[in-house]
Amino acid sequence: MAGRVTVDFYLGLGSRYSYLAASQTDRIEAAYDCRFVWKPIASGALMDRRGSNPFRGTAGSGQYDWGYREYDAKCWAAYYGIPFREPLAFKVDPDKLALACLAAGGQGALVPCCRLLQRLIFVDGAAIDDDVISGLPARLSLDEPAFKRDLTGPETRARHEGLLEEARMRGVFGVPTFFVGERMFWGNDRLVLLEAALAGTLPPAMMDSST
Repeated sequence: MAGRVTVDFYLGLGSRYSYLAASQTDRIEAAYDCRFVWKPIASGALMDRRGSNPFRGTAGSGQYDWGYREYDAKCWAAYYGIPFREPLAFKVDPDKLALACLAAGGQGALVPCCRLLQRLIFVDGAAIDDDVISGLPARLSLDEPAFKRDLTGPETRARHEGLLEEARMRGVFGVPTFFVGERMFWGNDRLVLLEAALAGTLPPAMMDSST
């Protein structure tokens, strides 16, 4: 595919499959001369907004069974050759992770912040609490007062709300989700189809993502 194509990348910081997919973005950018636009969101809030959150209530079955998801993620991590640890429960609201990345984005560090949080969660096995969030500016060489201001500022929350609504309107129902134009690809395991679209070898027929 000629030119520098952008790929919208909706991800959740605590999502196993977002972490797995994020490990492949640099490779895909180099292979297809594209650019991923990272859009961190609290994916649970998106599912709640759509009115169908499979992680609420009783323990899920099939692909939503926690034991299976851990096994599956470990298989994918081994396939990619990357480390993986089952994440610990957050000690902050999940939306605070997305807000932290968006706040870091005000200083040009959105992607580094996303990657750092993913490393802390899925590699280091850190329990994400307020101290971890407060320590992000030092780890990322950010202006700490500006980060703290933006973390709690209404503009950052409005940005997150805007991303949630944008995702909902485009038909996103989980993370990770990728768009090439209006072609939607959901899940780490759809990266092969995303790459085919970038290579121009995927048939043009697609579902209407507005439904």
